[in-house]
Amino acid sequence: MGSVAGYVFVDAGLPTPGRSWADEAPPELVRQLRNMATEGWLPRWSRWWDSETLAELLPDAELRARFDADCPRLPMAMFEESRPVVPGWPDAPCAYLQLSEAYREQAERGATLGWPVTTLASDHLALLTDPHPARVALLELTRRISD
Repeated sequence: MGSVAGYVFVDAGLPTPGRSWADEAPPELVRQLRNMATEGWLPRWSRWWDSETLAELLPDAELRARFDADCPRLPMAMFEESRPVVPGWPDAPCAYLQLSEAYREQAERGATLGWPVTTLASDHLALLTDPHPARVALLELTRRISD
């Protein structure tokens, strides 16, 4: 079994051992997701919002359709399950790529932990909507944590 060389968080929540996503998320968002769940399963991520909002996030209709088709349904339980405590984590260097303002606090927390942090003035789906700068930033962060 190989070892992990590093972790790069991209516009993502950071691990919160012993707590769930639902414990950390705004209560109104947790309620919204619970109300959307059918038999314990959420709709595809791309269907959490109305079609106009998704069109703002992904203006290209073909890209939006491909994205929608690739989004899996997830169980609500995944968001309510406590994250495990993993002794010795992180076991490799970490970095953070912030793409949207919504993840500013996470990026700041990464910086506080001494991680390299790169912020792009973009959007949460920049890996799709503006892939070149996101790719360059990811490669640079990967290089920085592997040196």
